Amino acid sequence: MPQVIVAGAGPVGLLAAALLDAAGVSVEVFERSAGPSRNAKAITVHPRTLEVLTVLRTTGGQRIADILRSYGTPLPRAHFAALPQTLDYSCLDTPYPFVLMVPQTRTEKVLADHLDHRGVRVHHNTPVTALEQDTAAVRVSTGRTVHEAGYLIGADGAHSLVRRQAGIAFPGSAPSAVPFVADVVLAEPRPTASHYWNRRTGLLSVLPIPDGLNRVFGAEVTDTQLTPQQARHRHKQPLTLPVLRDTIHRITGHTLDIRHAHWLSRTTDENRHADRYRTGRILLAGDAAHTQLPAGGQGLNVGLQDAANLAWKLAAELQGWARPSLVNGDHSYTRERRPVAEQLTTDTLAQGALMHTFTHGGEALRAMFCDLLIQDTPTHERLAGWLSGLAVAYGTAERAEAGHHPLTGTRAPDLAVREGSLLRTLRPDRYLLADFTPAADFSTLAGPRVHVTSARPRPGAWSGLAAALIRPDGYVAHAAHAGTEPDVTAAAVTTWTSPHHAA
Repeated sequence: MPQVIVAGAGPVGLLAAALLDAAGVSVEVFERSAGPSRNAKAITVHPRTLEVLTVLRTTGGQRIADILRSYGTPLPRAHFAALPQTLDYSCLDTPYPFVLMVPQTRTEKVLADHLDHRGVRVHHNTPVTALEQDTAAVRVSTGRTVHEAGYLIGADGAHSLVRRQAGIAFPGSAPSAVPFVADVVLAEPRPTASHYWNRRTGLLSVLPIPDGLNRVFGAEVTDTQLTPQQARHRHKQPLTLPVLRDTIHRITGHTLDIRHAHWLSRTTDENRHADRYRTGRILLAGDAAHTQLPAGGQGLNVGLQDAANLAWKLAAELQGWARPSLVNGDHSYTRERRPVAEQLTTDTLAQGALMHTFTHGGEALRAMFCDLLIQDTPTHERLAGWLSGLAVAYGTAERAEAGHHPLTGTRAPDLAVREGSLLRTLRPDRYLLADFTPAADFSTLAGPRVHVTSARPRPGAWSGLAAALIRPDGYVAHAAHAGTEPDVTAAAVTTWTSPHHAA
C-alpha cells in the first residue's frame, strides 16, 4: 500500500510524486489519459521553478533542471500581457536568469522518466472514479479496483474529480473572452518574439519555441467582452488551420505563412480558486486548486511550486517530524500557497484587461504600462520578481511583527556553501543549516533532519549573519545576526524539527 496516491500525471502530479519519493515516501500515480500528452500546452518555465527542479537528482547524478534546460531555449526576457516592453531576467539573483521555453510534453517526459528509473509506478488509462476517507486512510477507486493510502493528492486539473468528490467548492469569475493558441510550423520561423495589438481588430503574438515551432496566440475583438454563455459556446467551436489563418489575417491585415499546425486550441479567461486546499487526508495542487487565463506559463509554474511546498510537509507529517504549524497552522500548505494563488488571480485578470480591452482606454493603459516597465524601475523589479517566482515569500509581515529576522519566510539565494551550491545541497527530507561562523559554531546541531554546512557570507540582506535554517523547499525558517546567542538558533532548530505530529 502506498503512503500517498497522486491523481493526475501532468507536471504538477509528477513533480509531487518525485519529491515525495525523494523524501522517502512510497507513492503511486493514477492518470485518466491513455498516455502522455502530445500537445505542448504550457511552454514557459520560470527561474524559481528551475531552482525547485534542481533539488531532484537522477540515479546518474544529473539534476532535473539541467536535463530540462538541455531540451529548452533560454530567453533573457519575459513578456507581461504581450506588451512590447518586456521584463529583463538577466540580472536576477539566480543560477537561471532567464525563462526556459520548453514544451510541457518535454517537462512531463523528463519527470516521468525520472519516476520510472526510481521505480515509482505511473498508471495511465486508470482514472480515479471515486474516493472516501476516514481518520485512518483514503480509499481510491479506479473502476472496480480500490486502492488504499494514507493521503491523496488531487492534481487532476481544472475539472478535478478529486476536488468535486471531496466536497471542495471552486468559486470564481465566469469567462468573458476566448483567446486562441496554436503551435505551428512557419515557412520562415520567427527567431524572436513579436506582439501585435490593434484596438480595432485584436491581438496576435508569435513566440519561438523548440523543435522548429512557433507558438501563436491572441484574440479577435469579437471574441472579447462576451457573456458567459457566449464564451462557453465560442470555446466549444473547433479551431482549424483555415480558421486560424483567416483570424490572423483579420487581426493584422497580413497572412502568416503557416505550413503545418501541431496543436490548435481555444482557451478562456475563467478564474476559479478552491475555497480550501485540504480536507482531512485529501489535498489539491495545481489546476485542481486554481485555474485562470493562461498568461506566460504562470499557472504551470505556480502549480509546480505548489508541489514543492506540499511534498516535504506531507513527508514530514507521514514520518512524524512535522511541527504542528506545518500541518494545520501558520506554515501549513494551505496558509502559504493560497495567497500565492490569489496573487496569481489578480495578476492574470490584470494581464487579461491589458490584452483584451480593445478601446482607446485600453490602448492608453498599455502605453502607460510600457512606461512603467522600463528596466530598473520599481514596477519592473516587482513584476520581474513575481513572474520569475523569486520574490514569493511566506508570512513575512506577520513574522516581522513577531520579532523574527527580516529574511524569515523569504527564498534563500543560491549561497556558496561547503558542498558548492545551496540549491544543490537541499534535500526534501531535511532542513539545511547554513553556518556563517568562521569556527563552524553550529556543527553540533547536525542530526537526522538537519544538515549543517559552512556558508560564505554575501553582500546585502545576507551579510552579518551567524546562521540561517533553510527549509527543504528553499525558504528561510530562521535567521540570526552575528552576535545572537547560539542558543537562539539551537532552539529554532529544535522547534522546526520537533517530532510532534498533528493529525
